[in-house]
Amino acid sequence: MRIVVFLLLAANLTLFVYLWLPSGGGEGFRMEQQIQPEKVKVLTPQEVAALGPAKVAALADVCVEFGPFSDAERAKVINDLEPLALGRLLTQRRVELDNAYTVGISPFPSRNAAENRAGELRRQGVKDVTVADAGRGQFSVNFGAFRTEPPAVAYADELTKQGIKLVRVQPRTQALAQTLLVVRDPQQPVVARLRDLQTQYAGTEIKVGNCVSTG
Repeated sequence: MRIVVFLLLAANLTLFVYLWLPSGGGEGFRMEQQIQPEKVKVLTPQEVAALGPAKVAALADVCVEFGPFSDAERAKVINDLEPLALGRLLTQRRVELDNAYTVGISPFPSRNAAENRAGELRRQGVKDVTVADAGRGQFSVNFGAFRTEPPAVAYADELTKQGIKLVRVQPRTQALAQTLLVVRDPQQPVVARLRDLQTQYAGTEIKVGNCVSTG
């Protein structure tokens, strides 16, 4: 038994000397073996977000931007987020989109003519119908603004199938004001819920980055 104990002690001592006492390249050599800079990749915020809600939630002083939203969408998504009780962690930021699109019918020679057509469409059940000044003394009947062209084209096709004629998609001549929702230091369930909601709001994005102080 004493021989076995002695052999075990000798083996442990040998291992200690090999691991901790200077030999060959010393401490620097061991650090080189542990850290290989060429294999270290610094992830962008978007890449971190792609790793999953748990990774995002583990970051410190990070904000998640979700949007952009129209005024109608903003009210709805805030209601969707209400069960999370975010309180002061949730803020809003207005942004202007230069490359937006409008679905509408134009031109009408007078506002009165455009208002009459808009009234007919509302009675048919078409939503978000507005009359706008198209310039040069003409007016248009619009069916909403869209952040990108594909959903605008899709909605125009839908209206055409309903029998509404002369519906066109056009780039907006003015910037489109919309809202970003910003959540500070979100927990994992919050990030997961945002990702779920993103599938319900076409054209929205989720971006992760450092929080910007507004003070």
